[in-house]
Amino acid sequence: MKFIEGHTHVLEIFGITQVTSAKIDWVLNPDVYVVVVSAEENGPALGGGRIHIANRTTPLPIEEAVGQMDHKIYDLVEQRTDEGTGEFCGLWNSWDIAGLGVGSIYLGRIFIALAYRLKLKTLFGLCAPATYRNSLRVGFRVLTEIGINGKFYYPKEQLTATSLMIEDVQNLPLAVEEERDEVFKLRHDKTYHTNIMTNKGTSIELFTSFNI
Repeated sequence: MKFIEGHTHVLEIFGITQVTSAKIDWVLNPDVYVVVVSAEENGPALGGGRIHIANRTTPLPIEEAVGQMDHKIYDLVEQRTDEGTGEFCGLWNSWDIAGLGVGSIYLGRIFIALAYRLKLKTLFGLCAPATYRNSLRVGFRVLTEIGINGKFYYPKEQLTATSLMIEDVQNLPLAVEEERDEVFKLRHDKTYHTNIMTNKGTSIELFTSFNI
């Protein structure tokens, strides 16, 4: 519920109310895994995201988001479901941690590590322009097979989103070397501690804990 409250608030600031990854029916889906960023244990959510595993029962958010615009997304997901696929979605961060390097790139690393721990072979995504560059850095490619070379006018006409995929979660051949190394460090330990330098020139400590 902390995740939902924080995510909804951030979307409302930008006047976005129709994004499919903001729906809350996923709380009843056992194939959804949530990551929450907080400054203290049991503190308010300052950011986060989710992985939805494809299960042929509940469509992935990307299917609901762009399926009516391009039906090929359904086949792309179906073809990969048996071997293990899912979607990295619902990424957000609050103004409290904006510019610290946590919201986009560090969470991106965590979710790729989480996908590996969930034994997913492939991973879909639908990103806004602000997270496009970092998505490519951690190993996604543009899903040019759908949309307009992967792009859609979503969640409203004035905005665009780019469909993405990681086709090899284990080896991450398209990730830049620095990001691949960081993901490999994260994915084997249930707890991980690191210091990062923020865009503001200060250092912060990050503690990552996986409960799977």
